[in-house]
Amino acid sequence: MKMQTVGKAIAVLTIAALSAVVWAQDPPPGPPPGPPPDGRPGGPPPDDGSGRPPMPPDRNGGPGGPGGPGGPPPGGGARSPQKLSGTFTVDSRAETTSRQTYKSSATDVSAVFVRNRGNLTLMNPVVTTSGNTSSEDNSSFHGQNAGVLVTKNSRIAINGGSITTSGWGANGLFATGEGAFASMTGGSITATGEAAHGVMATAGGTMVLSNVTITTSRSRSGAVATDRGGGTVYVSGGTITTHGTTSPGIYSTGNIMASGAAFIATGSEGAVIEGRNSITLNNCSMSGAVKCGVMIYQSFSGDAEGRMGTFTMTGGSLTAAKGPLFFVNNTKGIINLNGVKATATSGTLISAAAARWGRTGSNGGIVVFTAENEALAGDLVADSISSISATLKNRSTLTGAVQNAALTLDSTSTWTVTADSTLTSLSCANGVAGLGNIRGNGRKVRYDASLPANRWLNRQTYALAGGGQLMPK
Repeated sequence: MKMQTVGKAIAVLTIAALSAVVWAQDPPPGPPPGPPPDGRPGGPPPDDGSGRPPMPPDRNGGPGGPGGPGGPPPGGGARSPQKLSGTFTVDSRAETTSRQTYKSSATDVSAVFVRNRGNLTLMNPVVTTSGNTSSEDNSSFHGQNAGVLVTKNSRIAINGGSITTSGWGANGLFATGEGAFASMTGGSITATGEAAHGVMATAGGTMVLSNVTITTSRSRSGAVATDRGGGTVYVSGGTITTHGTTSPGIYSTGNIMASGAAFIATGSEGAVIEGRNSITLNNCSMSGAVKCGVMIYQSFSGDAEGRMGTFTMTGGSLTAAKGPLFFVNNTKGIINLNGVKATATSGTLISAAAARWGRTGSNGGIVVFTAENEALAGDLVADSISSISATLKNRSTLTGAVQNAALTLDSTSTWTVTADSTLTSLSCANGVAGLGNIRGNGRKVRYDASLPANRWLNRQTYALAGGGQLMPK
C-alpha cells in the first residue's frame, strides 16, 4: 500500500511501531523485522548563466538525464528490460543473519535481494558492491544494481552494519513496489558512484531510517530520494551528506518526512520536490551550497504527477549559501515555516519564476507561503508570469523588499521595508490601523488599486512608520 497522507507525528514513531502500522493490513510471512534506506535522482544541472537556479535532471534526455552531462554508462538504455538479481537472495521465506558479509562485483547484480514476500533481518551486516548498471533508468526506477534491494510485498530490516557501493547507478538501499518495506537502524550507507543514491523508494515502496549516516559522492546522487511511482520515506536522526553536483540531500517525487536529522549538500541544493509531492521536516538542519536551498518544480519527464509541491518545516535551520532560499518554477509550491532559522546569503528568500521547464509563457511559479514565529531577512520576488502570496503570523517579522507579491500581516507580525517594493495585494489585521506594522524606512511601497482585495485602501496614499509611503501604482 502507498502511504500518501501521514501526520507529522509519524516522523517520530519508533521503528517497531511504524513497522506494525505498515504491515498491519498485509503481513508477510515470518516475524516483522526492522530497517533500510535509499535515494533518488539528483537535482538541477549546472547553472546556465540566467541568474536563476537550474532545474533537476530530465529523464527524457534533458540536462542531467541520460542525454545530459556525462551520459549513461556503457550499454545503458532507458528502455532496456530490468535485470533484478542478487548474490544473496531471499525468496518467499523468512531469514535472519548476523555479522555476515555480502559482496557483488557483477554488472546489475545486487549483493542482497529480497523478493516474493521474502522477509529478511540483517544484524550488523557488511554489504559491498562494485558493479555498474547497464541502465541508469532501471536503477533509479526499479532498483537494478542497488546494494540492497527489496521488491513488492517483501521486507528487510537492517540493524547496524554498513552498505557501501562504488559502481555507476549503484544505489545503497532500495525499496520498490507496493508492500515493499525496508528499515535500517544505526549503521552507515555510502555510495561513491555516479547516479548512486543513498536510499530510494519507488512505485509505492516504503522506507524507515533511524540514526543512519548516509553519504554520496558524485553527481545525480541525492541521498534520500524517491523516483517514478513515488514512495514514502521516514528519517529519524542521522547525518546525511552529499558531495556531488545535482545531488540534493532530499529529492522527493513522493512523501519524505524527517525528524532530528542533518542534511548537508556541498554541491547542490538542500532539497527538491517534483510534482504533487511533499517534504516534511521537524527539528532538522538543512543546507544547500549552490543553486538554492529548496526547489519545487515540475519537469513533465514522467517521474512525478501533478503540479503542487508542499514543503513544511518546523524548528531547526534552513540555509542557502547561493541563490534563493526557495525557488519555484512550472508548478505551485506550498511552503510552511514555523520557528525555523532561515538564512539566504543571496538576500532572496523566495523566487517564483519561469525557467527551462514547461511551456514558455505559462511556466512560472505559484507560491503560497505561510510563516509562523519566523524572523525572516530577504526579498520575495515573482516575475511577470508568477505569483507569491505570503502570510506572516504569530509574531513573525520580514525584513526585505517585496516585488509583485501579495502580503498578509496579522496583528502580531511586521514588515520592515529595505527597498522600494510593489505589492499585488495587501491585507493587514485591523485595517488601516494595521499599517502601523509596516516600517517604511523612507521607501515607496506601491499596491495595485484595481484589485478588489485592495478596496479597503481606497486608492489612498499612506505615510509609513519610519518614513516612506504606501501608494497606489
